[in-house]
Amino acid sequence: MRTGIVMLVHTAFDRAEQLARHWAASGCPLVIHVDCRVPDTEYTAFVTALSDLPEVRFSKRFCCEWGTWGLVAATQSAAQVMLDSYEDVRHVYLASGSCLPLRPVQELLDYLDARPQTDFIESATTADVPWTIGGLDSERFTMRFPFSWRKRRKLFDKYVALQRRLGFKRKIPDGIDPHMGSQWWCLTRATLSAILQDPNRQVYDKYFSKVWIPDESYFQTLARKYSNKIESRSLTLSKFDYQGKPHVFYDDHLQLLRRSDCFVARKIWPRAQALYDAFLTDQAHAMSRTEPNPGKIDHIFATAVNRRTHGRPGLYMQSRFPIEDKINSLTCAPYSVLEGFGDLFEDFETWLSKATGARIHGHLFARQRAEFADGKTVISGALCDSAKLRDYNPTAFLASLIWNTRGERQCFQFGPRDRQKISWPMAKDPNAHISVITGAWAVPLFLSGRDFDDIRGVAARHQLAEIKHMEILQSSWSKARLRVWTLADFIKAPMEPLQAIINEISLKDSTVVTEVPKMADLTGFGDFLQKLKNQGMHPYMMGDFPMPGDPADTPQPKRKTYQVK
Repeated sequence: MRTGIVMLVHTAFDRAEQLARHWAASGCPLVIHVDCRVPDTEYTAFVTALSDLPEVRFSKRFCCEWGTWGLVAATQSAAQVMLDSYEDVRHVYLASGSCLPLRPVQELLDYLDARPQTDFIESATTADVPWTIGGLDSERFTMRFPFSWRKRRKLFDKYVALQRRLGFKRKIPDGIDPHMGSQWWCLTRATLSAILQDPNRQVYDKYFSKVWIPDESYFQTLARKYSNKIESRSLTLSKFDYQGKPHVFYDDHLQLLRRSDCFVARKIWPRAQALYDAFLTDQAHAMSRTEPNPGKIDHIFATAVNRRTHGRPGLYMQSRFPIEDKINSLTCAPYSVLEGFGDLFEDFETWLSKATGARIHGHLFARQRAEFADGKTVISGALCDSAKLRDYNPTAFLASLIWNTRGERQCFQFGPRDRQKISWPMAKDPNAHISVITGAWAVPLFLSGRDFDDIRGVAARHQLAEIKHMEILQSSWSKARLRVWTLADFIKAPMEPLQAIINEISLKDSTVVTEVPKMADLTGFGDFLQKLKNQGMHPYMMGDFPMPGDPADTPQPKRKTYQVK
């Protein structure tokens, strides 16, 4: 008994001829179906090229558009020719012109001879498979799909929406339970004959002709009705990406395909000469005999899908631009954002840089320009200080900064005077370590000596900006590491917060604060806040700051020291 090959071909006829000769050389009869959309001249030339092979037949041609009934009709026609022409065929193996045998054909034949009653076809219910794409699971069996998804997509979607709105459901023919699986199967003669000669075939064909992607459900469903023994797996290695598109194998996948131990793989790039040279060879150079196990390389495909959909944190490119709720983090490494420290302390950047050894930037999102450390106008990655370029895409600016300086902790200042569009991206970034002294923005206004009417308007705008910023940082969507002090609480005990910040960003081991930055003179700051209140503004972001005349604002007499003997 022999194994017959049904081959579906629509392109790359030089490779299809090479494969046909490879199958035939091992004694496999072939029935080839050529898509009717192929020009007659190409079809005739292909038939002529294989005319010297006595056991090659060609079946009636159908239009084989993806997801349509034509693929099933073509398979039915070719399979019937196979059964009628070769009575000694026990198994029928469905392949395509882009399928490549990875092991000597004789190994496949021996494998099937040892399992004469077994059908190899992936067959599972929609509830049991995780890979249905397009939101159509059980609906693909209860709706009608008369329109091409690829050519008439809008009409396809509108018709699906209409059926959902009307609650339309088709009746599944009696005697079958819809199953799904890979298009590429290997069935016994008995099972395939029973499917093609089923007395209700006309009913089944009419039903499945309007099913979504029937080539993945017709034989998979009917095999369950007639098969005595099914192994629900395909002997053909066929992998799909997260969008349901088949992976194409190229020359650099040679070792990957060897590791699979599978008999056949698809989809092979027609110009992958190294693959064809490596696998269409004699038995002496083939892989060792072993059970096919595509699961051995599943983790590689899972990693590829993860890289394709999530990428590397903080690295973006044309093929994978950041998509909301699909990125794992905005940046590739931790960074620190300090808010209010530069307002409260004099020359804070220089002090922190000396204390930690890290690069401390100014206000990177200042309105005039990006204030890079040491007054630089261009830093790593050709990032310039242009506010116009930065504000075109502030998210990409921050991600590029952290990526291009990876290995070096970045620290910059931020406040209500800066551009605020970066607030949400920073809040959602788990790499952001944000330390905030709320209300510290008022200190520069207090020391500015400007006209108070102007100060009052600026203070109101700054406080409103900080309120909105803090709402974002403290929202349920925030993933950043956040530490917040009011100005009043911070100036009571500044050493502990400063030590925590140094420990976080220091490049030195066990750095202890021995020198503190000079704090701005806040004498009269309480009067300043009271004056803002008198002008109709409520400056509450500073916390419970002592006002003039409060007991907390009155110097307390020093207690006498005493000793206990």
